[in-house]
Amino acid sequence: MAEGLEPHLEALRRELRGPAVLSVLVALIAVAITFLIWRFVQGRRSSRKAVLLLGLCDAGKTLLFARLLSGRYRDTQTSITDSSAVYRLSQDKSTNVTLIDLPGHESLRLQFLERFKAAARAIVFVVDSVAFQREVKDVAEFLYQVLVDSTVLRNAPALLIACNKQDVTMAKSAKLIQQQLEKELNTLRVTRSAAPTSLDGSATGGPAQLGKKGKDFDFSQLPMKVEFVECSARGSKGEEGEADLEGLQKWLVKVA
Repeated sequence: MAEGLEPHLEALRRELRGPAVLSVLVALIAVAITFLIWRFVQGRRSSRKAVLLLGLCDAGKTLLFARLLSGRYRDTQTSITDSSAVYRLSQDKSTNVTLIDLPGHESLRLQFLERFKAAARAIVFVVDSVAFQREVKDVAEFLYQVLVDSTVLRNAPALLIACNKQDVTMAKSAKLIQQQLEKELNTLRVTRSAAPTSLDGSATGGPAQLGKKGKDFDFSQLPMKVEFVECSARGSKGEEGEADLEGLQKWLVKVA
């Protein structure tokens, strides 16, 4: 009986050595590698649970931070260190992120960004919509430093530009702020790309090219998804009123 099966076994062995089977094995290996890479990327993303609140001094980050956590108004002062807390995104408390409010002072903001950027799942860049016209160059400078950071570019956290203080009549709209920021960031990119090189031939400008070469900059060119929202941490009725953070809260749920 064994002798009768031998020709069939030999034929099976030849089939397994054939090009068709080899192609199937290569395809299976490719699928397995793709799956492992996907699991690795997802694992890294799920380990990043922080939402960083960035912006210049007096943009309203700390009040916004407090409003999100407690819903109540409180007097704030210019931060000189970070503040963090778990923010629940659902009633059953099963979904949450860690909100981290970082100082906006020029001498502190980059060193605190350096400390927390690797853990960022998302970034909320808070802009003072009332003082924006006066501060646009400083806002664009800080945002530029964030956007060309190698870790931020690699991890590509979701980015929200929160146009705060919309309760004030003179506040600029999110659309105008977006247009002005794109214009200023484009100017910065041109300036940095034209920076002189050092003796060893390396550029002394920014560490990375912002946007697409040969095209005027706009936020759609970035590796991360960028959105704009209008909000008010103070609220239209001042200290006694409720904050207008609905757009921000919906975005946080979406990126969690």
